[in-house]
Amino acid sequence: MIKALIDNKKGDFEKAIARFKEELNQLRTGRASTVLVDNVMVDYYGSKSPLKTVATVTVPEARTIMISPWDKDNLVNIEKAIRESQLNFNPVNDGQVIRINIPSLTEERRKELVKLLNQKAEEARVMVRRCREEVWEEIQNLESSGKIGEDDKFNGKEKLQKVVDEYNGKIEEIRKKKEEEVLTV
Repeated sequence: MIKALIDNKKGDFEKAIARFKEELNQLRTGRASTVLVDNVMVDYYGSKSPLKTVATVTVPEARTIMISPWDKDNLVNIEKAIRESQLNFNPVNDGQVIRINIPSLTEERRKELVKLLNQKAEEARVMVRRCREEVWEEIQNLESSGKIGEDDKFNGKEKLQKVVDEYNGKIEEIRKKKEEEVLTV
């Protein structure tokens, strides 16, 4: 019964990890990545569309993003959308494609990114703790209603803590990997 409760919440634990990874993809590390511009909204024939739906985005070199629109008439709109985004990129339009050169990060900026990374990791750990609290509450309710005994309650708490430790370990592993990526010059 307790194992089923924990297994039912594993999806929420996985969502916390997935959200953490998604947020980290938005973090700029000094290396080019298509994810950096995926969510830029482009005025595409009167409606706003994500850049990835109106163009092919590639990374031909470590510090360059190349955007090839499917319709060359949209080059100006894409360039404008990138300039107006909060990414602080300076796109170069050559009439065929748009190139974005990613500047290398300063030491100060790297330290800021590590702080932000640690904040995001803590947010993910908070999500995991919330899930743990929900399951623990359900376990306590089962014990108070007489469906499980006190020993089962504490065994359930131990099992739950093992799962929480496992997911916190995953978050820490992802955080360390990203921190190394940010600090690499």
